[in-house]
Amino acid sequence: MSIANIFRRPHYLSDTTQFINDLKQTKPDLDQRQRQGRALLWDKQIDRDLQEEFSEASVPQKPYVYQTAPSL
Repeated sequence: MSIANIFRRPHYLSDTTQFINDLKQTKPDLDQRQRQGRALLWDKQIDRDLQEEFSEASVPQKPYVYQTAPSL
C-alpha cells in the first residue's frame, strides 16, 4: 500500500530557484568566478606563530570604556 505525499510538488520551482537556474544559464562561468573570489579573500594559509604573537600583543580592554571618571 502506497501513501501519497500530499505536500509533494514535482513541477514546482520557487522564484529563487528559477532565478538561480536562469543566472547559471546566462553566466555559465559563475561557479568558477565564485571559487576565484572565495580564494582571493578566504582560502588563505594562516601563520599560526604570527597569529599567536598578535593575540599576545593585544591590550585587554577595560570595562565601561565610554564611562568618564566621576568628578569629585
